[in-house]
Amino acid sequence: MRPILSKELPGKDFENYYYLKQELTDFCRQEGLQSSGSKEDLTKRISHFLTTGERRSRKDKPTFARSSAVVGIIKLTDTIEDNFICSERHRVFFRQHLGSRFTFNVPFQKWLKTNTGKTYQEAVEAYKRLAQTKKPREIGKQFEYNRYIRAFFADNRDRSLKEAITCWKNKKQQPGSNEYHPADLSALAKEQR
Repeated sequence: MRPILSKELPGKDFENYYYLKQELTDFCRQEGLQSSGSKEDLTKRISHFLTTGERRSRKDKPTFARSSAVVGIIKLTDTIEDNFICSERHRVFFRQHLGSRFTFNVPFQKWLKTNTGKTYQEAVEAYKRLAQTKKPREIGKQFEYNRYIRAFFADNRDRSLKEAITCWKNKKQQPGSNEYHPADLSALAKEQR
């Protein structure tokens, strides 16, 4: 059975179990740890705290000076600025040129951040190219549930989402990896009893 997340929990035991991001955030607040960041960040922070007892100090995020050029309307001939941020004004621009279904997906965000100095015309073309080569994107490590469900269906196309969720609920209560394994289907047999 999964142990309750408390400051008495050994770091090694903590790392062996799945906790919801909300549980991690609540624990950080309760123990005076920084409670913002990705699930992966929170997990590392808590693991460090439980192992060493040390509260890592907050790292201040760098602030970026906003120039007047960043505030105005974007044109196709404008260049992508340093420290590109996916803002509402950028979203409006790309929706104008790519359609109302435009969203900042991870591959395109990476392209924008690594191609400062290129024009927005080139960005529009890059987005179209990336959309054509679209394949199932890698799911970030912090999205364990989504990774599990995708792997479950890759191995069990004939199964239902309800069955996948049953297997996931059983898996997250067990120590060790939260990755899908064919042996996880044993949870379905337990449920039928």
